[in-house]
Amino acid sequence: MHSQAALIVVDLQPDFMPGGALACHAEDAIVAGIDRLLHSRLFRHVVATQDWHPRGHVSFASTHAGKRPFEQIPLYGHPQTLWPDHCVQATPGAALHPGVDWSPVDLILRKGSHPQVDSYSAFQENHGPDGRRPSTGLAGWLRERGVNEVYAVGLAREVCVLWTVQDALALGFRAHVVWDLTRPVTPDSDAATRAMLENLGVGVVESAQLS
Repeated sequence: MHSQAALIVVDLQPDFMPGGALACHAEDAIVAGIDRLLHSRLFRHVVATQDWHPRGHVSFASTHAGKRPFEQIPLYGHPQTLWPDHCVQATPGAALHPGVDWSPVDLILRKGSHPQVDSYSAFQENHGPDGRRPSTGLAGWLRERGVNEVYAVGLAREVCVLWTVQDALALGFRAHVVWDLTRPVTPDSDAATRAMLENLGVGVVESAQLS
């Protein structure tokens, strides 16, 4: 067991699955592997994040007249990608994936619930109107439990997974991405994502290497 490490399962939700509102690439292939990892007893602590947007969220293209999904707009001085409506609170697409037994999870962290602020990372929301990135409280929760290292799996590799490990590293945690248990929105992004992770000092590992 990695007694000082936590597993973070990022946004494994139906809306990111085949036929979902914001389907990632080959995302359903990681569900069984994540379920096995949750029950492997390799991690003392397991956190699951859940995108949890109100209707009319600022990140939805439908909120902005004349805009289409995947266009970018400036928002609070930073680029904001506009997404299809997804993971709307209390809808089936926002649920945690039913193909996983979530009983080992210690904490379910819902993010993106502020109507005017997007939230990719498990640790901090995106920039808000005041220019700050509010904390989700996860860093403190992990430190109180003696965690100094995190392993991230889930969706999407080049967005919420990437932002989560970047923030983990900046907050003083050792950080790893379990590459084969993540998937991107766009596979063309993989080379750039992997290079960015390695340049930052984030460990890129395969699930078979974990023991």
